[in-house]
Amino acid sequence: MPDTAFDAFAAAAVLTMARQGRMARPLDLPAGLRPRDAAQAYAVQDAVVRERGEVAGWKVGAASPVAPPARAALTRDSVWVGEGEPPAVRLAAADFAVVGVEAELVYELGADLPPRDTPYRPEEVLAAVVSVRAAIEVCDTRFAAWAQQGEWSRLADQACHGALVVGCGSADVAGVRPLQQPVCLWVNGEAAVRHAAGSNPAGDPLRLLVWLANSGAASLGGLRAGQWVTTGSCTGTVLVAPGAQVVADFAGLGSAVLRVD
Repeated sequence: MPDTAFDAFAAAAVLTMARQGRMARPLDLPAGLRPRDAAQAYAVQDAVVRERGEVAGWKVGAASPVAPPARAALTRDSVWVGEGEPPAVRLAAADFAVVGVEAELVYELGADLPPRDTPYRPEEVLAAVVSVRAAIEVCDTRFAAWAQQGEWSRLADQACHGALVVGCGSADVAGVRPLQQPVCLWVNGEAAVRHAAGSNPAGDPLRLLVWLANSGAASLGGLRAGQWVTTGSCTGTVLVAPGAQVVADFAGLGSAVLRVD
């Protein structure tokens, strides 16, 4: 039974006002408004997203190949597709409390996957994907300090999402091998993190995509053509300062570039 005493909308209002600068950023949600489980955290997150605007994408991840996935919906104002060669995006450091960068693989959807009674099979979900690209997720917080809150407060806060920078990649979706994919995260020309293969702790991103299609995205209407799904960090989070240039390079697949002004 849902906890009708928990006020998800009041909790969401705190996060929204903090993001908009209409109140000081709290260290955490007020004690009575802190989610106590994933269901409450998603109720807050969904309220934040509905107020913020159109869903343009999702982030999904898991702590291990067998751990339960977690997600956050991403609104249009935080998703950026790079331009040029290599595709680059400029973002202002002043728009973020912190700038934590992660190299990720992002999947572009070319077909709707609405909620339905019969679960989607992995091959159906993969058939809805039209490209796989390099991406940089910028991690941020609406709280006064980074990573000082409980897991449910952070999940309610769009799972620490700040921005998604989409780079180039491949339309040969079936040819991408995430578990064998090398990755390097460059910061100001130096290799901050480098992995030869298998660097996403969640394992195969297809498991995450299937979970998102079958249950994770249901409360916000499911997955839609044109949305992007970023599938968890392949490098961990690296905090960068204003003036940084960040490159997520997935050798043989593509790259994404972020300049933090």
